[in-house]
Amino acid sequence: MQKTTMPQEIEVWYLIPAIRKELARTLVSDHGLNQKKVSEILGMTEAAVSQYLNKKRASRIKFSKKESEIIKKSAEKLLEKKNVTRVIYDLCKILRDSKTICTVHKSRDKSIPRNCDVCFE
Repeated sequence: MQKTTMPQEIEVWYLIPAIRKELARTLVSDHGLNQKKVSEILGMTEAAVSQYLNKKRASRIKFSKKESEIIKKSAEKLLEKKNVTRVIYDLCKILRDSKTICTVHKSRDKSIPRNCDVCFE
C-alpha cells in the first residue's frame, strides 16, 4: 500500500523552507543585510542562509508575484523586530489558503485526486 503524504508534511518539507528562502533573499537583496544578520533574524545558521541564497535548498515552490509581495511585506515586519515564528506561521496560513501547497502535494503524491479539496472544506 502506498503511503499518503499529508498536507502538513508538504508544509514542513516544502512550504516553510520556501518561505525562509524568500525571506532571506528579500532581506539580503532588498534591505542590504548580510548573511550573518539574516541568520540572526531568522534563527538559523549562516550556512542555511547561504544555501537558500545559492538555491541549494527550497527550490520546489515558486511563489506568484502576489505571494512574493506578501512575503516581502513580512520581511519588513521582521526588520521591525516582529517574532519570526509568528511571521512564518502567518505566512503559512495565507499561503495554505492560496493553494500553493496543493500543486506541490499533487506532484509529490500521485494518489491525490485532481479535485482534492481536503484543505479547503
